Amino acid sequence: MRAGNPMEAWRELRVSNDARDDAEELRRRMDLDGYLFFRQLQRPDLLCELRREMLTVMQDGGWLLEGTDPMEGVANLDARCTEGDVEYTEVYHQLYKLEAFHRIAHQEEVMEMVEKIYGRPAMPHPQKIARLWFPQYTEHTTPAHQDYVHFQGHYQTLTCWAPVGDCPRELGGLAMLAGSHKTGHVLDHHFSLGAGALDVELGEEERKREWHSTDYEIGDTLIFPALTIHKALPNVTADRLRVSLDNRYQAIGETIAEHMLLPHLNIFNKLTWEDVYRSWPSDELKYYWEKIENPVAQRDLTYLDRGFAEAVEQARNGDDHARLYLRRFIKRDPDSPEARMAGEVLGENPGNDAPSADGVK
Repeated sequence: MRAGNPMEAWRELRVSNDARDDAEELRRRMDLDGYLFFRQLQRPDLLCELRREMLTVMQDGGWLLEGTDPMEGVANLDARCTEGDVEYTEVYHQLYKLEAFHRIAHQEEVMEMVEKIYGRPAMPHPQKIARLWFPQYTEHTTPAHQDYVHFQGHYQTLTCWAPVGDCPRELGGLAMLAGSHKTGHVLDHHFSLGAGALDVELGEEERKREWHSTDYEIGDTLIFPALTIHKALPNVTADRLRVSLDNRYQAIGETIAEHMLLPHLNIFNKLTWEDVYRSWPSDELKYYWEKIENPVAQRDLTYLDRGFAEAVEQARNGDDHARLYLRRFIKRDPDSPEARMAGEVLGENPGNDAPSADGVK
């Protein structure tokens, strides 16, 4: 068993390149492990081009040190932020408007593999996602969770995760709890910092299972269904940003949740597809999903509402992480019901620009 740092231990991911052309064997391995991992499934040249575009936007937004090569991803530690912060969304949504960022999810190698796994035609979700993680910010590392609580729709919705650049263990790649999808249902999740703000409650069987991860290289790709428990390893580098793609796919004709038809994090600033598409030179991928008939389900907010209620209770008891989380609601949308509740708990007026528990606004 290998360690990413003294707090993280894992076994190597099973590599499935040997079964790339054997759909039956791929499905057998998915059923056994709850994931499929491929070395160099995606084209490194396309990902390198995308990396330069993405990191150039981040450098223009002040996230990288001035004068450094964007491809190196040398972070400006004074700009540290994460999902849920106003500062994060301002830069992230500039990156989100890149046509190349959306197009990469449609590349032939990925679509062929997803359709091979399903055994039927498939499509990428309109809501494409990037994960951008600062170093020396480990308390915000994405906790263990099942994707269904966030993306919903169908248990067999597939996540496709890929680093945009090499991602050795210290940069904080993804770790999979092998076989954890076999629970067959959504486990209880509780409040935590990190993307999604929910941490899964592991049962006795899940605690017996092994975590699998690796030192990722550009082009490597993880594919797994919505019930497989996974987490990010912490970015323990001194100064490097971790950049990855985190997209969803489904068989055509299966249910999709309504919020997956919208731009990612659009609830924070009302970003529309018209905003995203405004400077695209091509119309090919604009509103492509509207030509495909899929049942649309209303989003179930139970999971997030329960997590928010837990954060409120923990904040009342003085928990710094919960107080930091609630303070984001005040700064992001001071007129929202959540912000008013947060202000009551924290003793702050909505709109108060007070520093967070770790000194970062």
